[in-house]
Amino acid sequence: MPRLIFDIETVGAMDFEKLDKKSQELLLDSCETDEERQLAREGMGLSPLTGRVAAIAILNPETNKGAVYYQKQNDEVEEEIDGNTLIPCTDEKEILKKFWEIAPHYDQLVTFNGHSFDCPFVMIRSAILKIKATVPLMGYRFGDRPHLDIYDKLTNYGAVRFKRSLHLWCQAFGIESPKDKGIDGYEVAEYFKNKKCREIALYCFADIKATATLLDYWEKYLAGK
Repeated sequence: MPRLIFDIETVGAMDFEKLDKKSQELLLDSCETDEERQLAREGMGLSPLTGRVAAIAILNPETNKGAVYYQKQNDEVEEEIDGNTLIPCTDEKEILKKFWEIAPHYDQLVTFNGHSFDCPFVMIRSAILKIKATVPLMGYRFGDRPHLDIYDKLTNYGAVRFKRSLHLWCQAFGIESPKDKGIDGYEVAEYFKNKKCREIALYCFADIKATATLLDYWEKYLAGK
């Protein structure tokens, strides 16, 4: 069964100050402190309504080959690293189109926490940009096809109390964490601002490598097959 692991990195679509006044008010409505207001301003990339996709990494766990489609900011050119391809794209629209072109060639798409974030984000951003999704990634949560969320599996669909980040799952299983590379998700916006999208692409690919190893643990020791 051909499978594809994917992960996205996102950034705010614009500066908070460029939003209309009503949108600003709604985003800050529940904030009670200056710190919360600052977090709201910096967290625009966490919603497809105020953010956009900066990179999508894909990996075939059977062949261990993959690619990253990412926002071109400088003079980046397509390159190969350890058999995997970094592909700079003109804009978010091109990133999403390339993802949807390859997605239907696989029977199952795999994510870490994709039900809550990656899947609705790419689906909604695609609709906003008038790009038709080729795989229904916002379907039945408890099924394994066309999408399997390894985080849902490991946390018993959110029933457990130990809902933790990818980094902590990696630490527990002795897997190299993407955070060991010197960047984490909270820094992506700053990297994007400083025109370091290639570094974002490498970080995104490290995420799916870790997810692939977690998937292997799940299937060998936890799935009960």
